[in-house]
Amino acid sequence: MKRYIIITVLLLVISGISEAQTYSPYGREFGFGIMVGDPLGGTLKFWTQRDNAFVIDIGASYFGSPRIGVDYLWHFNAFKSPIANLYAGPGGVIGVGEGNGFWYDGRYHRASGDVGIGARGVVGVNLVPRDTPIEAFFEIGVLLAFAPAFDSGVDVGLGVRFYP
Repeated sequence: MKRYIIITVLLLVISGISEAQTYSPYGREFGFGIMVGDPLGGTLKFWTQRDNAFVIDIGASYFGSPRIGVDYLWHFNAFKSPIANLYAGPGGVIGVGEGNGFWYDGRYHRASGDVGIGARGVVGVNLVPRDTPIEAFFEIGVLLAFAPAFDSGVDVGLGVRFYP
């Protein structure tokens, strides 16, 4: 009897893990789109596994214009939904010149040619409607700048990606 309980629990755990693993729209590995907020610009997403992905954001930000950010994301089915998923992960940011973002305009006082380097932690929600090649997302990130000076900030973005 004890053996049957253990096997049943293991099967439930395995089925819960496979349900929690998310897919990109239509199972495609590459998506591109736009993002508004901070940063304001383009976004690329490369799925490496069923629930992990790299995201590259390129655009204007309070951290510098142009700004390039790279995040590694883990996706979780926290809502027990086939459409909405939670994601989180670490990343890095490089900004060139003075920032001109919506949230912290002029906060980073750098000359126009200076380069800023920072780390970022991001949490967000992505929505993948059924039978569409679209992913919509909302995210918030905490940014720690290391160079040319130590500082912090918050990124908030809303966007959409298309998976060809």
